[in-house]
Amino acid sequence: ELLAHGLRDDVALAKTGLDQAEALRLKREHCGQPDAASACQVQVRYLCQVLRGFSKEQVFAQTLLCFETVSADPRFVGINLVMPEDGYTAMSDYALHMRIVGFLHALYAKIHLSLHAGELAPGLVPYEGLCCHIRLAVEQAQAERIGHGVDIIYENHPHALLKEMAAKHLLVEISLTSNDMILGVSGKDHPFSLYRMFGVPVALSTDDEGVSRIDLTHEYVRAVLTYDLHYADLKRMVRTGLEHSFLPGASLWSAPDVFNRAVSPCSQDSLGTEKPSTNCADFLKSSERAQQQWELERRFSAFESES
Repeated sequence: ELLAHGLRDDVALAKTGLDQAEALRLKREHCGQPDAASACQVQVRYLCQVLRGFSKEQVFAQTLLCFETVSADPRFVGINLVMPEDGYTAMSDYALHMRIVGFLHALYAKIHLSLHAGELAPGLVPYEGLCCHIRLAVEQAQAERIGHGVDIIYENHPHALLKEMAAKHLLVEISLTSNDMILGVSGKDHPFSLYRMFGVPVALSTDDEGVSRIDLTHEYVRAVLTYDLHYADLKRMVRTGLEHSFLPGASLWSAPDVFNRAVSPCSQDSLGTEKPSTNCADFLKSSERAQQQWELERRFSAFESES
């Protein structure tokens, strides 16, 4: 009914708004000009955000609009739900929101989902409110990535859920500074080490650089200082982030989250080399994700050769 009454018209508005924002970026950074800023080299993709604090009807309409927008514009690579998870509406309607996402995802099966879930801590909500947000996002909404996931240990049967997430190769986006500032959860109280112990893929995230006044480098430094990580740990997390990106195309790696063997066309190549073999080059042309992974390996090699 929403589609019949013109909801797709808003897709065009979303695309126009993004066109204008990107044009302003190119202008301000002088992209394509001799004095172009280095930031022009940064490629950007977007997640369409649904505001979970709104009414049931609005959340459904927003979610449908996001599925339609991601289907229509390749700059959008997935969908997320945002706004404080401990808000009254977000808490009371959470299970319904997961059913809405799951229902629509069944109709738009190719659309990727990264859902903020478990951005909660004892004291923010009643204890029973910590029971199941991550599990519902994983099992009902079929999320591929979980943002925050801080209250995992308070979920019903947390160890079983951790094993399920590891088996399904579901990434958790770890936001150390944000979780400290907003939830007051840090250090040994943060589940970062727990996820790693159970083999759940993790990658570092800033959550919101503008709010926290940080960048991703800050999060890597914090992780190293807090959890005594080594270079190999950082390297794995960087690879994991690209492995679970929503860029189109197959992965460079032959098995999920195993970074010691490339896919067959590139298995005999030196990873990141400037001139890959014909078979590998053809494979890379077919996958935007693999191209970025190849570039990452090139940068690793360049950095390590200077060390």
